[in-house]
Amino acid sequence: MTRSLKIAVASHKPYWMPPDAAYLPVQAGAAGREAIPGFARDDEGDSISGRNPRYCELTVLYWAWRNLDADYLGLAHYRRHFAGSGERGVMTGAEALADLGRAPALLPRERRYYVETIESHYGHTFDPAHIDALRQALSDVSPGRLPAFERRMRMTHAHMLNMAVMRADVLGAYCGWLFDVLARAEEMIDFEGMTPFEARCIGRLSERLLDAWLDSEGMPCVERPVVSMEPVSWAKKGTAFLAAKFLGRKYEASF
Repeated sequence: MTRSLKIAVASHKPYWMPPDAAYLPVQAGAAGREAIPGFARDDEGDSISGRNPRYCELTVLYWAWRNLDADYLGLAHYRRHFAGSGERGVMTGAEALADLGRAPALLPRERRYYVETIESHYGHTFDPAHIDALRQALSDVSPGRLPAFERRMRMTHAHMLNMAVMRADVLGAYCGWLFDVLARAEEMIDFEGMTPFEARCIGRLSERLLDAWLDSEGMPCVERPVVSMEPVSWAKKGTAFLAAKFLGRKYEASF
């Protein structure tokens, strides 16, 4: 039986996209902006495009969940993709479906912080009050998943990047829960005086929720490494990581 797959690729600007038919370029934060030729828009149909300054690529995830029809749905970024044998080292649709034949969720390989827990890393690099708001949001909206969240906050590794491909019913269950929790957290966070970079905290907080949901569901997953479309300065990333941990310097930009 043929299985259909759509992986939305979030981008706010024209950029190279995998030519594989499984991938769909989607303009992130498209509301009120000129269309990017050849891209779908995240402000069509049921959407939260206007919240992109806080939700980042999650506005594309929401759009894909609410508007695409396929057996498997996923999200990648214009600068980051699942690695595979396709053009520029990107995973092909056939490779994704093969992986998803073994488990209902395909995730990027876990990121390991070694000397930081998931919670302490966020607290050193951003405002730790955001994690407190997220914890309270879970307590209000989904208290049964709070123990899994607390366990994950104490770990030193996690599935990050807001990238995933899942069976459509699994993605639907996850997104229905995720966006309810994030909306509650958003209500409790004071955005007054934040820089645009700081205001993207809702998108960052979501990265701390995926594993808690998977754990509490007992959901099996498979992993792939991630390939970057642009050079990564590991020296710069490492220096910023150490400066945040030992010198209290918060992140001020993406790397």
